[in-house]
Amino acid sequence: MINMAVFVSGGGTNCENIIKYFEGSEIARPVLVISNKTGLGAIEKAERLGVPVKVVPKSGLNDPGVILPLLKDYSVDFIVLAGFLLVIPDFLIDEYDHRMINLHPALLPKFGGIGMYGHHVHEAVKAAGERETGMTVHWVSREVDGGTIIAQFSTPISPDDTPDDIAAKEHVLEMEHFPQVIESLLTSEGVMSRKGQ
Repeated sequence: MINMAVFVSGGGTNCENIIKYFEGSEIARPVLVISNKTGLGAIEKAERLGVPVKVVPKSGLNDPGVILPLLKDYSVDFIVLAGFLLVIPDFLIDEYDHRMINLHPALLPKFGGIGMYGHHVHEAVKAAGERETGMTVHWVSREVDGGTIIAQFSTPISPDDTPDDIAAKEHVLEMEHFPQVIESLLTSEGVMSRKGQ
């Protein structure tokens, strides 16, 4: 059984979807949700579903003496960034090399990097006149949104779509595909071989 931590910074629809998807799974279980601030919808959703939540502000995330012992306490093997807005420090990336993934709400390498998150992404897609958008799941690397792409899913958008429309279409893809991508990764030999490193 692989123990997952889900890192969140918002409403938690992906977090909730992941927790529900892995209920009763023999492959993996979400054992911890980490939020970088209080009062988030994600916290309420996780607690309602029985998953422990810890609030770790930016200072704690960047302190190896805070975040690493916490992850060890819950025997976390794998980290999922599901709408987490803080930049992951290098020491944590190294500790969870190829055991940490991120969901980005665009088709990378377009519309990625520092400052490209949430509605900023969808506004940029609209401003660029794109005919499609989508989601990208990628390994977390020291370059923001620059890690190797694991999976991408796209959806057409029209010139009449607003950034809110684009966001809604992309979110449908997240709900449909993100948990399955995680499950596929966790059943791969490569991830299993890194468990407990």
